[in-house]
Amino acid sequence: MSAGDETLAGAWRDVVPAEEWDLYERAGFGRPVGLGRAPAVLVIDVQYRTVGDEPLPILESMQRHYRTSCGQTGWDAIGRMVPVIAAARAAGAPVVYPHVAPKGSLDAGRTGTKIPSLMEVGGRGYAFVDEVAPHDGDLLIPKRHPSAFFGTALVSHLIDLKIDSVILLGCTTSGCVRCTAVDAFAYNFHCAVAEDAVYDRSPTSHAVNLFDLQAKYADVMPSSDVVAYLDGLTSRREAS
Repeated sequence: MSAGDETLAGAWRDVVPAEEWDLYERAGFGRPVGLGRAPAVLVIDVQYRTVGDEPLPILESMQRHYRTSCGQTGWDAIGRMVPVIAAARAAGAPVVYPHVAPKGSLDAGRTGTKIPSLMEVGGRGYAFVDEVAPHDGDLLIPKRHPSAFFGTALVSHLIDLKIDSVILLGCTTSGCVRCTAVDAFAYNFHCAVAEDAVYDRSPTSHAVNLFDLQAKYADVMPSSDVVAYLDGLTSRREAS
């Protein structure tokens, strides 16, 4: 891991006071689980609606493009998704794209009332960001709710593919990534969250949710560690 990666990986840990880390450790939370031998990479909601049409500071991106944009933070995370996705493809691991389906009249009730900006997305807002867009043969999972599992065929596909682990990229850390990780845990999949390849509009919420996911539901690790794990699968496959 480079020095830059170490700084990034450590930043969210500094938000939670050391005494709170100590309490969780004393209680036995946060033990690593590890990943299995048959992972899938889930690229969650990496659509222009979450980053804007070009890299910009968040407020400028919200004003010029979409109010739902996370701005530059999202673009930075996308840059770190690229090698993870490439490593997954090289390892033969499925790459899955849970994504927000376009909103319609059926979404105008609770969703439209709670978060009206979700109903405003136009243009290419629902399109996948070019840098990490799906390839032919990738699995696309449209969803209407935060978790990639809820109301979708995702778990059926993963069982059919004999997947034992899921690696989560995308956004938002506090929303769809967190909900997907909790459901992955509930379905007994090994789960990893690439801490520098997920993003949120709130740095505080991003940090606190990574803390909580690491404590309870997932192994939170730098994207460089995810790439090393996937490269190891490739090496073992080539050796066999």
